[in-house]
Amino acid sequence: MRDAFHEELAAITDSLAEMTNLVASAMARATTALLDADLQLAESVITADETVDLLYHEIEERTFDLMVRQQPVAGDLRLVVTSLRMVSDLERMGDLALHVANVARRRYPASAVPPVLRATMLEMGQVAQRIVAKAGSVIASRDVNTAVQLERDDDVMDALHRQLFTALLDEHWAYGIEAAIDITLCGRYYERYADHAVSVAHRVIYLVTGEMPNVPAAPSSNSV
Repeated sequence: MRDAFHEELAAITDSLAEMTNLVASAMARATTALLDADLQLAESVITADETVDLLYHEIEERTFDLMVRQQPVAGDLRLVVTSLRMVSDLERMGDLALHVANVARRRYPASAVPPVLRATMLEMGQVAQRIVAKAGSVIASRDVNTAVQLERDDDVMDALHRQLFTALLDEHWAYGIEAAIDITLCGRYYERYADHAVSVAHRVIYLVTGEMPNVPAAPSSNSV
């Protein structure tokens, strides 16, 4: 009976890793759609978000079912509760990729990113990919050292986010209010995407050590 229970726990972990791959692919495609004004790619991200949501609900239901049937304690209970927290973060990451794709679709056939900020936005997309790849690895391996490294990657994302605002506030900004709004929104989406990935890493640290890192509160489920 306990073997079957731990098999179910392992299956939930595998599903979390799968969900990480889905939200990683979503943000990669959304970034390309944003920079290249690729409507078809943007639409594919928007459509695929339904798959992320379905997996989210499936993991949530399986986790609650385990809690009711098995009444886990100690480390097993920590894994179940942590899984619920992580799947919520991953679902929000999928939503943030969706938001980037929506900006790309809204501005088609033009690119929403002015030439002066293309390099910065491209780098934000690359940092997002690096962070989510590490988050997926952390979920699978429970490697605390890799989890801690995500903090440094998040610092890079925060610095890029500040670069966007420096450009937007420059007196020589020549791309208008509409572009400024798009860049402000997208910068926020990437920054929050990274925050949620770091939150996943913190959950793994808690799972392994029993202690949450001494960090600010995790992103709210209501925040972008």
